[in-house]
Amino acid sequence: MQRNLKNDIIETAENFTDNFSDKAKFDFSVESLQDVDAMLDELRDFEIDEDYLNSACSMVGSYIFEVARRNFGGEYYWGQDKEQPVLITGEPAFSVSIYAFDKVRGRIVNGEEDNIPYYFEGYVKAVQKGKETGYCATIV
Repeated sequence: MQRNLKNDIIETAENFTDNFSDKAKFDFSVESLQDVDAMLDELRDFEIDEDYLNSACSMVGSYIFEVARRNFGGEYYWGQDKEQPVLITGEPAFSVSIYAFDKVRGRIVNGEEDNIPYYFEGYVKAVQKGKETGYCATIV
């Protein structure tokens, strides 16, 4: 299942870059998350049903996961408790986990308080701290 999960996330993230290439340059860079955040902010202007919200969380969340994995490494696992993927970076020396689908949902529903670049900065800082100290955390 893990191998299929990884392939599904990569494929979904790459589809996101193809489908929205007219909106911005989604090149899996940390900087591209500014454009992701702006796109999610625009979505707040529309009434969307639960199916569309779930689809957006999956597609954009997969892109965020791949930005993290391609820049900082990690493995995908299925989080049974949250019924969604989790990326864990640094094992076994340290462990930093993120649930990108939850954060995308929060950004669409709650607005700026769930800012994607700010969230990702917390992840980056935790990874750096993990490399230095063996730190373990889940970034929420």
